[in-house]
Amino acid sequence: MSGRPERLIYMANQIATFFSSQPQSGAAMGVATHINRYWEQRMRRHLFEIIDAGGSELHPLVLEAAAKIQRPDAARQPVAPQDTPYAD
Repeated sequence: MSGRPERLIYMANQIATFFSSQPQSGAAMGVATHINRYWEQRMRRHLFEIIDAGGSELHPLVLEAAAKIQRPDAARQPVAPQDTPYAD
């Protein structure tokens, strides 16, 4: 995984900490809704790489919310303009 996974873990855990003060029945959905709404596909892709690797540093509420977070399709990653054969 590229980037800084510790920063992503920190951010996900902060969201979970906020929603952990909400009623338990809606806390995981709150985490998932926030991540789905405000995190771009690349961030969610990296989050799932962390989760798929075990996610041991993630707040349990993030792991519970994972089933409700939209997993980006790895096959549909956007192509950077410099990667196209016709880029100037």
